[in-house]
Amino acid sequence: MHRYLIPALAPFLATALMAGPATAQPSAPLEPWRSYTGVTWHKPAADGSVQPYADSANAPIAGIHFDARNRAFVSTPRLISPGAPATLSILDTAADGGPARLTAFPSEAGNAVDASPEQHLRNVLGFYIDRRNGWLWALDQGFVAGQSEAPHGAQKLMVYQLSSGKLLKRIGLDAVADRKGSFLNDIVVDERRKITYISDSGLRSAPANQVGIIVVDYASSATRRLLDRHPALAVEPGARVMSHGEEVWPGKPLLLGINGIALSPDAGTLYWTVTTGTKAYAISTAVLRQRNASQAEVAAAVRELGEVGGNTDGIATDRNGMLYITDVTHNGIAAYDPKRRTMRLLASDERVYWPDTPTMANNGDLIFTASNLNRHFAGAVKPGEERYTLWRLPLAGPAKARD
Repeated sequence: MHRYLIPALAPFLATALMAGPATAQPSAPLEPWRSYTGVTWHKPAADGSVQPYADSANAPIAGIHFDARNRAFVSTPRLISPGAPATLSILDTAADGGPARLTAFPSEAGNAVDASPEQHLRNVLGFYIDRRNGWLWALDQGFVAGQSEAPHGAQKLMVYQLSSGKLLKRIGLDAVADRKGSFLNDIVVDERRKITYISDSGLRSAPANQVGIIVVDYASSATRRLLDRHPALAVEPGARVMSHGEEVWPGKPLLLGINGIALSPDAGTLYWTVTTGTKAYAISTAVLRQRNASQAEVAAAVRELGEVGGNTDGIATDRNGMLYITDVTHNGIAAYDPKRRTMRLLASDERVYWPDTPTMANNGDLIFTASNLNRHFAGAVKPGEERYTLWRLPLAGPAKARD
């Protein structure tokens, strides 16, 4: 395991059997859209060539989302090494090879690790593009590789204006997330109400993961933690994470609870999946927004949607309400139809290594990242051999990206 990953994650990994696939054969084609050999924040030379970042193998691309101008924003979480110039950037998709050309957002100074942890982005995995308001919501985990505890004030939600990069609001999360045990993973936003839902996977407190869902109200900055350590968010007993027919980190298995989260088009339903598990879940957001609802009432509203068929990472919905789930076990995308209440493996390709974040492009295609993250975190990818691939799944019909 990588020298930075050992102190950050190894103490929190323990034993975990995964249910077999319960899905039909895939029917849709996957296409490699962009494939990069590492990353770079360097400016191109006069001849157009660009120098890769020296530690590219430790800065894998994880998240991706597009704004209304079709700019691609990506996260390079500082989970393996703290040294990357930025953890949130804009990707130049005009280049379809070589190192991924990144420009720090809002700036390199705004991503500084050695500056005040309350005001600078330190470790972003999940973020959200808010097209209705023209904002970017960045979820900062607070800690970086090598730290056993997030500094005071480092766990936070930062809201930026997309057009200018101006910081509009900072909302601290220390009151609802443990600085040692939390792992703030993913974020989705009810753009009309300006209500945010955050998944806490509790990876750093495994095997007794401190899982939970955090609800944030932009207007009041009020934060609440719900479904704390609820079984539907926790690691499934006996489950293990599989990728390409092999267990992830054998001997020190990955124990990751609730991970990807998504909203229905009307923002009335919140969906989520558990990575060390095989099921999908949902809950009415009306219950989550009801401030006087008891924990028991919230827990009673959780619905199990059934087996995905494999382990999962990111999820997303389209304008028609279909739910798309990355299946890391079967190297592709599963789809859940909430109207028919059916789940199936929609697309798969053996060349996909750890499908991570799915998102809707402006033309309605589903784009997702695949960066071989499990092997990067194990220190098994040698410098110069990293491949950060963006995959495309063309979806029939008009543009499906939610406003």
